[in-house]
Amino acid sequence: MIWIIVAIVAVVLLLVFIYNSLVRAKVRVDEAWSDITVQLKRRADLIPNLVDTVKGYAKHEKEVFKEVTDARAKTLSAQTPGEAAKAENSFQQALKSIFAVAEAYPDLKASENFKELQAELVDTEDKIQASRRFYNGSARDLNTKIKVFPTNIFAGMMGFKEREFFEVEEGEAEAIAKPTDVKF
Repeated sequence: MIWIIVAIVAVVLLLVFIYNSLVRAKVRVDEAWSDITVQLKRRADLIPNLVDTVKGYAKHEKEVFKEVTDARAKTLSAQTPGEAAKAENSFQQALKSIFAVAEAYPDLKASENFKELQAELVDTEDKIQASRRFYNGSARDLNTKIKVFPTNIFAGMMGFKEREFFEVEEGEAEAIAKPTDVKF
């Protein structure tokens, strides 16, 4: 009789431990995703200032400005890591375009406002990369917990689901690692 009680208590304690470890991992992933969205929003908030600064020097480059504005809107509306990664890829291309336009205008490159915005973007890109690495590590930990025994038996019953990684296209990973190769 006592062995039955001990076995039941042990199973309950195991379930509590498994549940709590899954909750902690899920909260870490949610926090990491929140960090990414904060940094993406910060960068998106810098873009109108950058566009306005470049517009003052390059009024006839309307297509580039539209491309940047559209990419910014996609980034802000992304809800999942997959959507954010897709938006991130087009946003990086748009940023390359605006910096290419800036190359053609020496007065713009010398502008103190443009230099400050560029420095802010570099800082923000670094923070986005760090946030993405933290998110992917947290998602990996949660996904591993969900897949390993004995957690895998209970994770599905308790409603825990794997998280997708925030990955960029292979060709874009290098561009994001060096967001500002433009020489001013």
